[in-house]
Amino acid sequence: MRIIIDRKAQLTLVQQIYKQIRKLIFSGMLEAGQRLPSTRRLSSELSVSRNTVIEAYSQLVAEGYLNTNKGSGTVVSEGLRALDLDFEPHYNHSRIATRHKKPPKKEIIDFRTGMPALEYFPRKEWGNLYREVCGEIPPSDFGYCVAPGLWELREQISQYLYRAKGLLCDPGQIIITSASTQGLSLTAHMLKSNQKIVLVEDPSHAGLRKVIALSGSLIKGVPVDEKGLRTDLLDKQKHVSFVFTTPSHQYPMGGILPVQRRLELIRYAEQNDCYIVEDDYDSEFRYEGQPVSSLYELNPERVIYLGSFSKILAPALRLGFMILPQKLFSLCKKTKMYADVHSDTLGQYTLAKFIQSGGFEKHIWKMKKHYEKNRKFS
Repeated sequence: MRIIIDRKAQLTLVQQIYKQIRKLIFSGMLEAGQRLPSTRRLSSELSVSRNTVIEAYSQLVAEGYLNTNKGSGTVVSEGLRALDLDFEPHYNHSRIATRHKKPPKKEIIDFRTGMPALEYFPRKEWGNLYREVCGEIPPSDFGYCVAPGLWELREQISQYLYRAKGLLCDPGQIIITSASTQGLSLTAHMLKSNQKIVLVEDPSHAGLRKVIALSGSLIKGVPVDEKGLRTDLLDKQKHVSFVFTTPSHQYPMGGILPVQRRLELIRYAEQNDCYIVEDDYDSEFRYEGQPVSSLYELNPERVIYLGSFSKILAPALRLGFMILPQKLFSLCKKTKMYADVHSDTLGQYTLAKFIQSGGFEKHIWKMKKHYEKNRKFS
């Protein structure tokens, strides 16, 4: 066997021997039943310890590449088909470290949609709260969390929504999600019906349409104008499971759905026994007046409200929430359970503390000033 040992390589000696023998087997150079050198002999040839060779052989035996029998030594296993596989990495390890270097500062304003100013994320405060959480919570909280999420966070979200938007909801109707994308995915799977379609604004976010489509639901677009969804076109649509809309700030046109259309949309949902999914993705950031009121307030039993902290704090947190009609809560809880069990517990505790301390609303105020400045500058 031709095995080359490189003592400067990042791979351990065991990994180098293991990978090269495996490659010889797949290339066909080591055939089924062929006997390998003894561990003592190979260690001598490679100038490595015998334990290193024993460990490499043991790994190959455990994975089924080799067999060991008394009297016949170590041989290549039967049934291994020769494959032309390249096990060498296709990237340069030395370049990995450079990916995390800070890019040079440029005098630019980033106007990408859906991406907050990440340089303003409250790292120090968040880090301090995270450390507090890790030191304070009982050992049991490092285990599995309930699927709907921590009660503490759900309670803080409920209180915040009432303070900021006048939206009244019971914490028992809130489910914590991995941002609003998961909330939409859970809804699409939960309400999927082969006999019904999903209505979405046209145009709308392509990624969110794909989320709905992945559930197997059929999608049909409803045109929008400068005021948002054309509710006057809804009467023609029958057999609908839910209508997806962004009433507070239509994406990508920017319109705000007026109350007359909101009432028409609610009436349509009631008459057609379907639901409305309200994606309130960035209603916090208004530069004139108070946040726009929600559709949810008009009929909590027909509206599923989706909220996210990705646009306010950072997408990396992967935290959002949904407020559900009472009769859908148990079904959504079960759907969430079998989707990912629960969202990150430590992040939930940290966010709950951040909201309770007043840091969350302070951060929103700070970001509104920053975005308003950029808007005027442009």
